[in-house]
Amino acid sequence: MSKPTILTVDDDPQVSAAITRDLASRYGADYRVVRATSGPEALAVLTRLGLRDEPVALIAADQRMPRMTGIELLSQARAHAPGAKFLLLTAYADTDVAIRAINDIGLDHYLLKPWDPPEERLYPVVDDLLDDWRQAHRDHTADVRVVGHRWSDRSHDLKMFLARNHVPYRWYDVERDAEARRLRDLAQADAADLPLVLVPDGDTLRAPSTLDLAGALGLRTTAQQPLYDVCIVGGGPAGLAAAVYAASEGLSTVIVEREAPGGQAGESAAIENYLGFPKGLSGSDLTRRAIAQVLRFGAEMVLARDVVGFEARGPVRAVRFDGSGEIEARALIVATGVSYRRLEAAGLEELTGRGVYYGVNAGEASQCQGDEVYVVGAANSAGQAALNLSRFAKRVVLVVRAASLTETMSTYLVERITAAPNIAVRHRCEVVAGRGEGHLEALTLADRDSGVTEEVASSWLFVFIGASPRTEWLGPDVVRDDKGFVVTGQDLLGPAWTRGWPLARAPFTLETSVPGVFAAGDVRLDSMKRVASAVGEGAMSTYLVHRYLATI
Repeated sequence: MSKPTILTVDDDPQVSAAITRDLASRYGADYRVVRATSGPEALAVLTRLGLRDEPVALIAADQRMPRMTGIELLSQARAHAPGAKFLLLTAYADTDVAIRAINDIGLDHYLLKPWDPPEERLYPVVDDLLDDWRQAHRDHTADVRVVGHRWSDRSHDLKMFLARNHVPYRWYDVERDAEARRLRDLAQADAADLPLVLVPDGDTLRAPSTLDLAGALGLRTTAQQPLYDVCIVGGGPAGLAAAVYAASEGLSTVIVEREAPGGQAGESAAIENYLGFPKGLSGSDLTRRAIAQVLRFGAEMVLARDVVGFEARGPVRAVRFDGSGEIEARALIVATGVSYRRLEAAGLEELTGRGVYYGVNAGEASQCQGDEVYVVGAANSAGQAALNLSRFAKRVVLVVRAASLTETMSTYLVERITAAPNIAVRHRCEVVAGRGEGHLEALTLADRDSGVTEEVASSWLFVFIGASPRTEWLGPDVVRDDKGFVVTGQDLLGPAWTRGWPLARAPFTLETSVPGVFAAGDVRLDSMKRVASAVGEGAMSTYLVHRYLATI
């Protein structure tokens, strides 16, 4: 297979030679760098590459070209190279145009000229763009293969585990794919053995638990040390940020995550208001970058282990795993986030995982190709999911209890949902029942004002309602409110919490009622419930751990 192509486009001979030279010197071993001196010439090159089915990884185009501007070229280039990354070379005066192009044509990045020195101003940008392109264009010959039923809750759980842990896999449906039936028969598997997971160079797994699957994939499921400076329970944005700062500052650090790093944010198709990413980024991208930082600084990650208990053992804070095993540390950060609340509607519980889902991974939306999909919720997570699902579904119906989205959803999402031709919003409406044989087939909707109900056909319901922290494992010593959110800092000194604070010194800002135990992110009472604030609290918690460790 030929190398992927990087295409440079500039009518200025000196600029064209410089950008081509700089890119070739850095990336020439892995990419073919091709030069064009005008927009029409570039389109002709892309046409030839498309006819030969040769991949294009990056197009770097100058904005100010007389026959065709860079933005005009890139808008047409999308049809020739739909997966390519777009880099626009601009002058300072073109900044406003470049920013608009992020929304208009999906521009990935704009770079002000000149870019000297390239080691500081060009290569870091291109490194990120090419890394993202490679993630989306992997070699799938060594992928994990999953064989099961489309409407199997266990199959769905395993696919979600693989996707959220960034493990590429191929899905085979035994009801639709001849290859799936062939693989099932080769394994001599019956219904109780499904789903099958075929791991390269490993044994076939039959209806495995996520812990079994994690072990077969080589993911770490046990801690390596008897005692750590800090243990972080939860691998969402708050937990990952805490780990980056703790490990980078020399603390022995371990994260425990029962599912996959990223938390709810990791499932988001687009986080567009995160500082420093003008185009936005997916939750998967944010998680992947954060994991790389965590591992780079030497923190450990223990995956697929469910924490079910906590003990304070003198100066040691211990967490116990489901089944067996534990981790001891001198300080503990609780960053378990929240889960979506269950929708109390008749018939839905038994259909969970069989057409009824709580959250949706960004990469799983393609399973709804050509179908009608219902989404329940009115916050940003529901809006992002509706937009992502609308790329594949014939129609997406957003079911909202309130009369408007504007009070609970960011304006940029409301505007996009309103403009999307295949998204409908049902205000003052709720799902009151679901039915189906083996999987969801129909939903009953009720008008909240008139009480009138109607049944609609659908095999897909995605629920994004409320926030439910999973904190019962902390036991009675860690003060929580009646919904399970952890009380921290000065709030512990108020009259509402009779057990309060045990020491003469005041609690640190994110410290819980047990000294040396901190809470960060969505799990904390009155937190902001945003990715950026969770990252900030994760970083702050590490600072407070240092202060706590200095007192013992």
